[in-house]
Amino acid sequence: MGKDINNDNSFMIRFRSSVILMAVAIASMVLGGYVLFGVIFLISMIGLMELYRVVGVNKSKAGAIGYIFAGIYFVCILIWDYLNINWNSLPFGRRIIFNFFVNYFPVVIALFLVALLAVYVLTFPKFNSEQITMVFFGFFYVAVTLSYILKVREMDCGAYTVWLIFIGSWGSDTMAYLVGRKLGKTKIAPKLSPKKSLEGLIGGIVGAALIGVIYAIIFKSKLEGTISNPILIFGLTGAVGSVVSQIGDMAASAIKRNKNIKDYGTLIPGHGGILDRFDSVIFIAPIVYYMLYFSI
Repeated sequence: MGKDINNDNSFMIRFRSSVILMAVAIASMVLGGYVLFGVIFLISMIGLMELYRVVGVNKSKAGAIGYIFAGIYFVCILIWDYLNINWNSLPFGRRIIFNFFVNYFPVVIALFLVALLAVYVLTFPKFNSEQITMVFFGFFYVAVTLSYILKVREMDCGAYTVWLIFIGSWGSDTMAYLVGRKLGKTKIAPKLSPKKSLEGLIGGIVGAALIGVIYAIIFKSKLEGTISNPILIFGLTGAVGSVVSQIGDMAASAIKRNKNIKDYGTLIPGHGGILDRFDSVIFIAPIVYYMLYFSI
């Protein structure tokens, strides 16, 4: 009896967290603009903190470099994609500075690497090579990948296409869970994720594709002016996104297994940390962007 009560309480906690997460996701995606930018920036910084905490650099100089350059990266996105500054109207000196950051991504990466290696050398042997590598990796794994949600939302029909990210991640997760629970027999990675099955994986792919097709049918009139065959593109994107999101989910589990931790954090009751809930979204966002980029 006590066990059933505990299971019920656990389910309700997880359910309430899911409802709140969905409400925040829907509100931010619908509003877009600065609201979505602020939400993605906050999620990225929390996700970085969780990842850096796993390797013990979240409160160190190396971790600070990661936070600073993730912030710089988002400021560059804000300047170039949101502020709509008329560069030609600026004084000559400012134009030179801003033109230096026209290709802000390679500039930020180069400066980030130099600063990080400087900390590594000047504080040696405080940090090991794994920690420094994880700081650099985390920038791409969390901040850069999540920023693609902003890129998708700012595309033509972005208010509709941005949901493909969540269809391919959360929709896929739900379908994979349901199919795996009913039909799952063939384990695909028993040492890493004992509950993952081939049947569940296939169910997630087919389910995400079907959700994508249904979604495209519902909003076909809104999409046809931008995407030539939205039903095909959304179905294909849902399927590919599901494959990538499930790989991303297991990759995040592998990191946790290597570090002997259950969750990245405790921020979201019943789910763990930000990275525990967004591990599949992290991987799928760039894939959705580029599939749509070549379809629009």
